[in-house]
Amino acid sequence: MQTVLFALGLVLFLLGLLTGFAVPALKNPRMALSSHLEAVLNGMFLVLLGLLWPHLHLPHPWEVTAVALVVYSAYANWVASLLAAVWGAGRKLAPIATGDHEASAAKERFVSFLLVSLSLSIVVGVGIVIAGL
Repeated sequence: MQTVLFALGLVLFLLGLLTGFAVPALKNPRMALSSHLEAVLNGMFLVLLGLLWPHLHLPHPWEVTAVALVVYSAYANWVASLLAAVWGAGRKLAPIATGDHEASAAKERFVSFLLVSLSLSIVVGVGIVIAGL
């Protein structure tokens, strides 16, 4: 699991760096900056979790569940904010970053679904990790 967390964390970190180049070109640059920061910070979090991994004492199914939830939330956070930047979406759950932008109802629902699901995933995933310490 440790190597998986390292690899996925570094890939997400790289995606965050690349997203930074796209910030001025997207429909909502403020949300694009959020996407850049989410990927960089969540990539570092996955690497940090990989460093912490040898200190956890969890049954294998719980380890897999924790990694799946945390990795899903990290990547979904980047994707949700990137799509919101491209579409001008996110008005309901990220009004400060969205500003006056608003996308179609379907795009807004999709971004909202990602934001809600990743929020639940990270809370449960980190809770499992804490229980394993």
